[in-house]
Amino acid sequence: MAELRFDGKVVVVTGAGRGLGREYALLLAARGAMVVVNDLGVAISDTDGSGEAPPVNPADEVVAEIVGGGGAAVANHDSVATVEGGEAIVATALDAFGALDVVVNNAGQVRMQPFADFPDEHVATVIATQLLGTLNVSRPAWRVMAERGGGRFVTVSSGAAYGGFAGSTVYSMAKAGVIGLTGAMAAEGHRLGIVANAVAPYAKTRPGTGFGSIPWSEGLAEWLHPRKVAPLVAWLAHESCDVTGQCYAVGAGHVARVAFAVNDGFTDRELTPESVAEHAGALAAPTTSPATGPGSPLMAQMMDGFAG
Repeated sequence: MAELRFDGKVVVVTGAGRGLGREYALLLAARGAMVVVNDLGVAISDTDGSGEAPPVNPADEVVAEIVGGGGAAVANHDSVATVEGGEAIVATALDAFGALDVVVNNAGQVRMQPFADFPDEHVATVIATQLLGTLNVSRPAWRVMAERGGGRFVTVSSGAAYGGFAGSTVYSMAKAGVIGLTGAMAAEGHRLGIVANAVAPYAKTRPGTGFGSIPWSEGLAEWLHPRKVAPLVAWLAHESCDVTGQCYAVGAGHVARVAFAVNDGFTDRELTPESVAEHAGALAAPTTSPATGPGSPLMAQMMDGFAG
């Protein structure tokens, strides 16, 4: 198969100074894309935001690496957490390269706290960056793409969206919202030539931390290196990719589609709490069909027999 190239394409990658975002930016640039490398340059903390910010914004370092290798890139230091920041990120692409073809919505700050005691300011931080950040960048980018006849969005969710864990409640909520937003963008964007898909990366971006019950090691870090995620993002960003409205789990070189699914359930037009209890076994049966789309039986079963 011919190499998937991005020559002449302009790509914005948010949160691209470190970790996953850096790998996305480097790979897309290596394939010929002109890249806006966005990063706020703050300290990384999964608990309370404490710590020292890097002395040099890492976006500048990524740009230097790309340009030093013969690629094209510019840095942007605006925050995705505000409408103005999102607009400024998009404006950077237009000012530097005169176009915008792809947005990779990767930026977001993480806070992990016990549910009952989750500080309000940390709730605001997670929602403003992880969820509203995707919205704030995507809306001005959407307007540009609609005028140009199309474009592509890759939004970064998380396995926490569909399999949360202790301390992840607000993060899981925001990341689930990203999947819902992406599906709706795909549906609305179809007639405009705008494609949107989500990824749920599994990667080690925090040195010294384990992976579930697996303790930290250099071997674990290599097995779950962020570069094992970037190829999926590149495929979804490429104009030859014909899927939209999907979510993919990806990590360690493994890729799998994630979907909401339904089982056959049961129907009772005189539904009562007791009849639901009597059919608990049917509700617990394995899921067999997608919950949405033309292959889903859900709406057909609900409306079966309706004559209106």
